Amino acid sequence: MNKESDFRCGYIGLIGRPNVGKSTLLNHLIGQKISITSHKPQTTRHRILGIKTTETTQFVFVDTPGLHKAGKQAMSRYLNRAASSTLSDVDVVVFIIEALSFTDEDAQVLDKVKTLNVPVILAINKVDRITEKERLLPFLAEMGSKMNFAEVLPVSALKDINLKEIEASIQKLLPENAPFYDEDQITDRSVRFLAAEIIREKLTRTLHQELPYNLTVEIEQFKHGEEQTLINAIIWVERDNQKGIVIGKNGERLKEIGKQSRLDISKLIERRVHLELWVKVKEGWSDDERSLHSLGYRDEL
Repeated sequence: MNKESDFRCGYIGLIGRPNVGKSTLLNHLIGQKISITSHKPQTTRHRILGIKTTETTQFVFVDTPGLHKAGKQAMSRYLNRAASSTLSDVDVVVFIIEALSFTDEDAQVLDKVKTLNVPVILAINKVDRITEKERLLPFLAEMGSKMNFAEVLPVSALKDINLKEIEASIQKLLPENAPFYDEDQITDRSVRFLAAEIIREKLTRTLHQELPYNLTVEIEQFKHGEEQTLINAIIWVERDNQKGIVIGKNGERLKEIGKQSRLDISKLIERRVHLELWVKVKEGWSDDERSLHSLGYRDEL
């Protein structure tokens, strides 16, 4: 790898309101799934680094919770703090919106972005969904006039449309630095953390509209044996009726969530996994700062 002075390295903040495709974009840019995705807003709850290293550049992407209208709940405040804190220490921002949609929440994010002293790329995502392509050009022009963007790019994270172009645009804007991380490192998060996130993703996708938003996953045991890895995890909910929703009739739903999680974790760590899940109640955990902290929701500076 070229580590001379012309090597570029820096942090890139992926910023936007909930559910615009930040995590999908991160996963496709680095070519590996490290950030969980679903159609539910606020699936991402933690700041996660995705690292991609080439011969000339190390891209350190920062996936964040979606910035949203501040709620009163402690979890809501935590999510906004996690997203906002990213803006203070990145070299480039990619502001992501949805094609043909600019909401009040998008406008709020843009107001924050305008206060920054770093170049901002506007990525207009989900263009693959637009059938009337002639509507796209006026929308691009309108969005491009909202501030002095370094670049305005129509993209599809899911379909890999213009992702090479967005990477090239970022690369030009990064400062000259030696790499911050080893060239084979793809995230700053532990396998234990990623396993908990995989389980939470399966919960989110399986429960659909029944999903109690106030659930989280805690890994109690993560132990590598000779032939397999043993993982014990607790799914925390806030009320007894939510516990029943997660477990399902005769435990079938929890069994399916466990099966899907085990397959993905096994693929991640490249070995057999024995996964045991329990569902427990901790009343009001999502609106209690101390409980949030104990469950891993800590402000990261």
